[in-house]
Amino acid sequence: MSAVKPPQLPPSSSMFTLRGSLLTLAILTLVSFTFLSLKSLRSSPTQPSSNLIVNTVGKSDDEKEELSEVYHSPEIFRLNYEEMEKRFKVYIYPDGDPNTFYQTPRKLTGKYSSEGYFFQNIRESRFRTDDPDQADLFFIPISCHKMRGKGTSYENVTIIVKDYVESLMVKYPYWNRTLGADHFFVTCHDVGVRATEGLPFLVKNSIRAVCSPSYDVGFIPHKDVALPQVLQPFALPAGGNDLENRTNLGFWAGHRNSKIRVILARVWENDTELDVSNNRISRAIGPLVYQKRFYRNKYCICPGGSQVNSARITDSIHYGCIPGKISTF
Repeated sequence: MSAVKPPQLPPSSSMFTLRGSLLTLAILTLVSFTFLSLKSLRSSPTQPSSNLIVNTVGKSDDEKEELSEVYHSPEIFRLNYEEMEKRFKVYIYPDGDPNTFYQTPRKLTGKYSSEGYFFQNIRESRFRTDDPDQADLFFIPISCHKMRGKGTSYENVTIIVKDYVESLMVKYPYWNRTLGADHFFVTCHDVGVRATEGLPFLVKNSIRAVCSPSYDVGFIPHKDVALPQVLQPFALPAGGNDLENRTNLGFWAGHRNSKIRVILARVWENDTELDVSNNRISRAIGPLVYQKRFYRNKYCICPGGSQVNSARITDSIHYGCIPGKISTF
């Protein structure tokens, strides 16, 4: 079956904005690690093999074992990342019904903003190709946000998504080559997670970029990617390498709405090296009080909670403290 190629689109004149920079970094992280993993799955039909393959002929077992630790070698990783930036391509399947599938809203806010920035940036990305035969990965542009906004039930959302994905499987040959292993999609909220749970072949085989990666949503660590939430705009400027001003070892303030947070508050609340509050700072005091505490800490503790729209990790990176993720898995 020959592939159906959409008409060529004019290049976008939009530039990556500061708002999308963190999500752009997340996209690069996703595609780089996925690309390295999938190179053994298939090679580009029009490009020679990478020159970065390590020759192990004549090497001892110890030397071979050392060379096999490619992900532990900063130099080899850097070279492979540069290779990825030169060759990596993503094909975006054509959208479905415009009244059903994702269209970038004018304002990207709340728990849907990370998903929105992902869609916006990947459509403007230099990694995008309009030739599916040149693609290393295939992006399925499904979003349940708009469908739920129209009052569509979870059951009908699942049916709509299933019909769309199955139509791609029939119309294009690319899914069947790998059973979807080189396909990916993004979902950042419970609506998308619940809708795609009804498509076991999609959840099991394809790569998911998920904003709430817990085993409750079927997160599969060896293939799925955690996409940090980001809430824009940031309240204060980015923090820098100002270690002399970071007098506290670690910081966390928030509600005790999960078992791990209850334990964290009980064990560390009175620790003299940590700035730990078992209740989030009151809005009446001022929203900037919370953000300013990021500047005074070397590490920012990011414990798992009950909500999927926490931007604590991206806030930590923006304000210059090292995020420390604490989870039950």
